[in-house]
Parts: sequence; C-alpha cells; structure tokens
Amino acid sequence: MQQIVTSYTWSERMISIALFFAVLYGINIGRNKSRLAVKDYIIHNECAVQNDGMPCLFNKNKKADTLEVVLYDEIIDLEVHLYYTVFDEYNIIARHTVIINKSDSDIKLLSAYSASVDLPMDNYEMIHFAGSWGRERAMHRTKLEMGMKAEVENARGGSGHQLNPFSMITSVGTDETHGEVYGFSLVYSGNHSTVAKIDQFGNLRVQQGINPHQFEWILKPNESFCTPQSIICYSDSGIGAMTREYHDVFRNNLMRSKWVNKKRPILINNWEGTYFDFTEEKLLQMAEKAHKAGIELFVLDDGWFGKRNNDTCSLGDWKVNYDKLPSGIDGLAEKINKIGMKFGLWFEPEMISPDSDLYREYPDWAIHIDKREGVQSRNQMVLDLSRDEVCEYVINAVSNILANANIEYVKWDMNRQLTDMPRLGYNHEYTLGYYKIMSAITEKFPNILFEGCSSGGGRFDAGVLAYMPQIWTSDNSDAIARLKMQYSTSMCYPVYSISSHVTASPNHQCGRDTSLRTRADVAYCGTFGYELDVTKMSDEEFEEIKAQIKFEKRIQDLMCNGDLYRLINPYETNYCSWEVVSKDKKHIFVMACKVLAVAQTKSEKVKLQGLDTNKQYRNTFTGKVYSGDFLMYHGIRANYEMKDFSTVVFEFAEI
Repeated sequence: MQQIVTSYTWSERMISIALFFAVLYGINIGRNKSRLAVKDYIIHNECAVQNDGMPCLFNKNKKADTLEVVLYDEIIDLEVHLYYTVFDEYNIIARHTVIINKSDSDIKLLSAYSASVDLPMDNYEMIHFAGSWGRERAMHRTKLEMGMKAEVENARGGSGHQLNPFSMITSVGTDETHGEVYGFSLVYSGNHSTVAKIDQFGNLRVQQGINPHQFEWILKPNESFCTPQSIICYSDSGIGAMTREYHDVFRNNLMRSKWVNKKRPILINNWEGTYFDFTEEKLLQMAEKAHKAGIELFVLDDGWFGKRNNDTCSLGDWKVNYDKLPSGIDGLAEKINKIGMKFGLWFEPEMISPDSDLYREYPDWAIHIDKREGVQSRNQMVLDLSRDEVCEYVINAVSNILANANIEYVKWDMNRQLTDMPRLGYNHEYTLGYYKIMSAITEKFPNILFEGCSSGGGRFDAGVLAYMPQIWTSDNSDAIARLKMQYSTSMCYPVYSISSHVTASPNHQCGRDTSLRTRADVAYCGTFGYELDVTKMSDEEFEEIKAQIKFEKRIQDLMCNGDLYRLINPYETNYCSWEVVSKDKKHIFVMACKVLAVAQTKSEKVKLQGLDTNKQYRNTFTGKVYSGDFLMYHGIRANYEMKDFSTVVFEFAEI
C-alpha cells in the first residue's frame, strides 16, 4: 500500500502493484456465478470521474493519475472496471468500480463494494466511530483476531448518527505520532459498510462500499452501475499524519464550494434563543445586538414557513408565514442587511408533513410501501427522491426562495431516518436523488454558503462535504461533550468543516453548566458561531463575546487552512488538547482543557507539534518568547482555574 501511494512513476511497476488488488471481492451477481479475468488496462492523466453524478475527487491544481483495470467474464458477458486514482502529493488511493452488463439479459447485483484491500499478517486493530443522536462519532478501538469479522455499517437511510462511514486499521500500539494506519473514508451519504476479516493465516481483508443489506440492483442489457468512491489513506507516522492527508485532499480535491479556503462569516442562529416562538421584531432585536458584538451573519432557523409554529405541520410548504414575518423573507433579509449583517435561512427540503398542502395534493410523494400507510417520525415523512418530479419540486421550491431574497447562507437539515423502503436498493436511488438536488442548487447559487445538518451530525460524511463546506457536528452543543466529538470527528474531516457554536448554559441537551469562556475556547477549533439570545446577556457577558469575536477573526484563516495536531486524548485522560499550525509554521493556536478538577495534582504539560525548531515564537497574550524546540520537547503548562471544565487557549506567532 505504501509503495503504491508514494510511487510517482506510472509504468509497469504501478500496473503490477494495482493488479495485485484487482481481484474483485465484494461483488455478488445473484445466481449467476462469475469468474472475472483481467482483459485490459488504461492509464488516465487525471482523476476518475463518477459517471452517475456521485461526488468524487477532482484534479484542481494537484497532479493525479488513474489506473483503469478492465475485467471480463465471457460466460455471462459481464465487464467490470476498477479505478485507482493516485496523487503525486498525497498518500491516497481513491477506489471505485463500474459494473457493465454486456449481455442481452438482466443481471442482478446483490452487493457491490467500492474497494477491497488485502493486508499481510500483522497485529491489527480497528478504530471506528459510533454513537447516537447527541453522542455522535465516539471513538472505539477493537483488537482484530483470527477468524473474526468486524463490520461497521449503517442501514437507516443515510450515513447515520450510529456509525460513520470512516474507519481505520492500525497496527497495535499506533497512536497520533507513531505506527502504521490505513484510513478508509467513503464518499457516500447513504447506507454504508466497512468490513474487516482476518483469515486462518492472519491476513486481513478490508472492504468498503454500499451496505449490501436490503440492496439489489437490476442491470439491464448495456446498463452500468457505479459504486461510490472509497478514499484510502496510508501513514507510517501515526494517525495524525493520516489526518492531515485527509484534510488536505478533502479541502483541495473534494469540496467544491467557493467557501472552502475562505474565512466564513461569524453567525448567530436564533434556534436556541427562540425556538418557534419569535416575531419579526424579536429577530431584528437579536440581530441589532449581535451586530454590535461583531457578529456578521444572522440565521433564521425553523418556523418561518406555512403554519409552522411547532413541529407537527407544514414541511414541504416553502412559503413564508406572513403572520410571523410581515415583511416576508425578502423584507426581513433587507432589514438585516441594513443593520450591517448577512442573512441566512434554514430548510428541511427532503421532508413532508402529513399536515401540509403539499401532502394533501401529492400524498404519493412521501416514501411508502404500496397499500400501506407510511410511518411517521417526528410528525413527518420523507419525500421520495427517487422520482424526478419530486426532485424538481424540491429544486424549484428552494430556488424560488433563494432567488427572491438576499440569502447568503443556507442550513440544510434532515431530521429523521428513512423507513418504509418500497423496494430493495431504494436507499441508493434516494441518495442519487439527493446528490442531483444538491448539484443543481449549489451550482445555481455558487455564492451561498451551505451548511449540512441531519438532526445534528446524522449525515456527516465526505459525500456531503463535496457540496457543503461545513456540517453541524451535533445537536449536543455542550462544550465538554464536544471535546470528544470534535476530537474524533477531526480524525478524517477538516477543522473548518466542523461547525461549532457557543450556545446557552445550562446546555439545552444535557443540562451542564459551563462558562462562556469554556464554550468559546472549545468552539474556536471549527466553524465558529453563536446560538443563543444575546439580548438576554449581561453587560459583562456581552463584552466577553466581543473579545471572543475579535480573537476568532484573528485565527479564522488558521482554522481554514492550517494543519491539525491532536495533543492530548480526552478518551484516555482527564485532559484534552489540540493545536492548529499554519502551513508556513508562523501562526499557532492551542486549546487545552481540564475536564474535572483534581486536588493536589499538577496538570499535564502540553507539548506542541509541527513547529520549526529553529524559530522563535511569541505568546500573543503574555508576550513571552519560546523557541520551537522548547515548545515541542519541553512543553508549556496550562494554568487551569481550580474548577471543573477549565480551559486555556494559547496563540503563538513567529518573531
């Protein structure tokens, strides 16, 4: 694997290595037995492009080559194309498969994985990220034993709160800075599966792709099926080096938004400040106060459309509620702009309420099993995105709102799992419909900043990142809960894609009371914002957020483009620390947290990483100067307050 991704000569050497992996494990052709043999190969001097509209890596300004291996079964007339895309600058292989029916009869696919990799005998562990609503992407580490099969999969309709489509295979003892690690990240927002199996000789096979559970696809003559892209990363220098590879390739070669490498406006969202209970006057009061603090974007969340005063109705009726907003969305946006702020809006376009005009007119547009009443969750159903007319409705309904008001940010939500799957393979059809919608809307409105959300972090995956440069990490915005969530999410996903807000305290999800300082210190490492009622803050608190915003604006470019280093693991200690270093090593941010107060102990030293040992760095808060080697090898001690949930932030600049 290492030899493949670090090789820069695309000749017989690359071909022979790639053919080693060309055995097509993970494709089940139903009752037809298949024996595929190598027929041909082609080398393309560019990234492979998905031919069905699915997101994938692109070249941009990075040199990439793709090996296409053609396999053929002459008995059943089946052709399979294996794609291996590699970059000169990354330890990355992007894998996907295209299956083509060359016969004159139907072929049934029962499974179609994107990648299958065999690794030689070693002591392996698997790291995966599991959880639920409010506890997304907790890190779990499992020793892999002979004869054992470990599967990380989701079959609930999307990438899911429960199991993320990113996993790692490591040698035993691998940590942030030492050891071998293989990352597997699927560019897909539907049901997924990553399987690790060790055979009787200790060899490990890893497969990643669409979950075969409830999957079936009929290939008619001359039809093809394309699997999503699996991005495989290798590091022999620990998990941290793998992380920085993923961050760079996602930022440079996956995420399409114009906002990827740009500073984002600091926002305030009204949701936890008002929920559904707001008036136009109240929103303007919040915006005026927020603007005085330096906040740049006001986001109106749920409750602005149809008869939406609670969560029982109106999803699908994307028409403004003039009783609540007499000026309409266009008028409110204009008033917010006059205050000096940008305006953003919440949507949940994939959903439909049974109590809605849309459902009364088109009840069959909701996903359902024929002759059975559809199952509701959260008083809502899901629109059938496998139907072109439904996709067109969503595109037009959202576009009409965006085209008729100065909306510069969209929060795209999806608040329930999929049920009532009408047929095998339906989830993949739905996912393709979702990508069709996102492609159309983001291309039509390229200047809008889109944020993904799925009842929090229920669809945090590389497929979403291709269209939306940031994703709401979790509905649980408690700073202490977020330590582990942001720590583990950053293993694969870039810092600036991790949406992190300062919210009310006590926290609305878990009831924990934390200081305004702690909430901001944790939220800095991400896309920073607020979600509370600033009109209810004390003068002292208001001055504090003004200082926070001033500091955030100073470090925004660092969070957007810098390299992340995880310094202290909150899963293993009472502390958590992370660091972001600019590419030129001139600007550094460090956050350190002591979770619980402990009597008669000294806090752990924080040893920085990624600095130039020959440079001098000034602490911008104290003025003290340190050498790079001192900060890295001796470290600094954080002076925590004598209380629970204490945080310290450092900023260093080269002198």
